[in-house]
Formats: sequence, structure tokens, C-alpha cells
Amino acid sequence: MPEFEHGLVVGKFAPLHAGHELLIRTALSACERVSVWCYARPDFAQMPSPVRRGWLRQVFPAHLYPTLKLLPDAPNPPLDREADDIHRAYCRRVLEGWNVRPDAVFSSEDYGEGFAAALGATHRMVDRERTEVPVSGTALRRDVHAHRHFLNPLVYAHFVGRVVILGAESTGKSTLSAALAEHFGTVFVREYGRDVYERENGALTPEHFLEIALGHRALEREAASSGQARRFVFSDTDAATTLMWSYLLTGTALPGLHALADECKARYVHTFVCDTDIEFEQDGWRSNTEVRAVQQAHILQDLNTRGVKYTLVSGSIQERVAQVAASLQGTAL
Repeated sequence: MPEFEHGLVVGKFAPLHAGHELLIRTALSACERVSVWCYARPDFAQMPSPVRRGWLRQVFPAHLYPTLKLLPDAPNPPLDREADDIHRAYCRRVLEGWNVRPDAVFSSEDYGEGFAAALGATHRMVDRERTEVPVSGTALRRDVHAHRHFLNPLVYAHFVGRVVILGAESTGKSTLSAALAEHFGTVFVREYGRDVYERENGALTPEHFLEIALGHRALEREAASSGQARRFVFSDTDAATTLMWSYLLTGTALPGLHALADECKARYVHTFVCDTDIEFEQDGWRSNTEVRAVQQAHILQDLNTRGVKYTLVSGSIQERVAQVAASLQGTAL
């Protein structure tokens, strides 16, 4: 039999980390039901409350945690710097309006005791000294990548920057993507179009190219949330290049693929284009050096037309890795 009927957890969850998970799981184990309120003002521009509630839904999915309820945003909350009594009065008024009447408040902060008393509830302190989970939201906001092991991979994926490697066929994209992943200690996303192309023995339709772009995006999401990503995920090709291939091989493209191509400008933190200064390698599927030159010109024209900033990398793989690393140094995520 749970000790309490209704528990309450209030926090910024900016970002949601293992200490928050401990707090919520402790409340769930002690209460018949638990309400969680994501509450901060000013909000965090890079991870606003809908994003933070989304993390809570992912980490504590409703089908596994039916007794957990996420509370919505409330209007006009006081600034974080306001006095405790202002926050207590505000929270009491809002919770009463929502008919949320907890008999226990769970927190890891000194304000928890007074906050619980203001709600007429019992307070349970959880890991105040951060001995079980030695991290804080402040430390994570200062350097999320250094403390990423305290984040669920589903949460850390939000902070992983996607970097795309473009170029015509046989310009070294795949080799460079793998080399960059090794250099940065992270993962890369293969060119999903090759999978579909070989599966269909080259007989592709416009529908196949939309499938390729959607499948490639799914691989990017999988890589970012794999638990193996570190700061960046390197992606071999994007939807805009897939759009080019749809027109080259079928003469048309579906509207959905056009929409995905348009989103590429904002999707990646940096775009690199492999130069054609390496020897063309025929693998049985590729065309020839003349076609490669046309493809490369189309890719560069498309980037310039869309206003996508990019860096052209050339030379050996080692030289290209060094050029990418220099460009990414100091990239804010």
C-alpha cells in the first residue's frame, strides 16, 4: 500500500536528468498517483517547456506509468528570482484551480519544506546532497556534453548537432563520414538511398525517393538517441540531394520530398561538401566522371540558391577531417 495518495513534483527539468528521474521514481513508489509540473520563468529558449514535457513523456511513457500526470503550463508565473512566498501563493492558487491537492511534495531543494507546508502537504527530501546522482541542472546547462552520461539518450539527442556531408558520387562522403565519427568519438548515418537502390535493383520511383528521405531522417533520429552520440552526428547526404536524384532518375519528385529538402537549411548545424579532387571509383552502380561533375554542380547550385552556408573540403581524408574539425571548433549547440 503506497504511503501517500497524491504526490507532487515541481521542477525546471532544464534539462531532465538522472537526478530528476530519481526524484520522480521515488514519488511514484511512495504514492498512488503523482503530478509533475514543469515550471520556470523566464523559460529556456533552447528547451522551452513543451520540449521539456516531451522529455518527461518519453522517459515516463503513459502506458508504463499510468499513475503519472503531467500538468500543463500555467499563465503568468512569477519570475524565478521572486521571493518564495510569491511562488508559494501562485502555485497554491493554480493548483487549487486545477483541483490538484497533493498530500506529499517531493523535492531535492531546501525550498521544498516551506513549499509543501504552504500546500498543507508532507515534504520528502530526495538526495539533497547529490550523493546518488552528483549533477545539477546548472552544471548541465554550463556543459551538457561533459555531463551527458547523466542524461537519458532520448534527452541528450536534443543537444546533438547534425552535420551533413554532401557531394556527388565518388567524392568520399561515406569514407569521410565514418572517419569523422571516429575522430569525434561519435556515430554517423549511412546513405540510406543506397539501401533502397540496391533493394530495388535500381528501379526507383518518386515514391521510393520520398521513402529514402524519410528513412534517412529516421536513421538520424536513431543515431542521435542511440546513447553512442557525442556532440555531433555526421550524416552522409540529405533530402535535398535525394530530391536531385529523384529528378535525375525519374524526371519528377513528390511534394513531400520537396518539403523535406526545404527543411535542410535549418536542420543541420553545418554543411560540408566533398570536393571532386579524388579519383573516381567505379563500384558497378555509379556513372562516370562527367556525370559526377554535373551532379556536383547541381549540388553547389542548390545550396547557393537555398542560401545554405557550406564549407568545401578537399585533399586526403586526413586533411578533410582536419578541415571539418577546424570549422566545427566552437560550434554552439
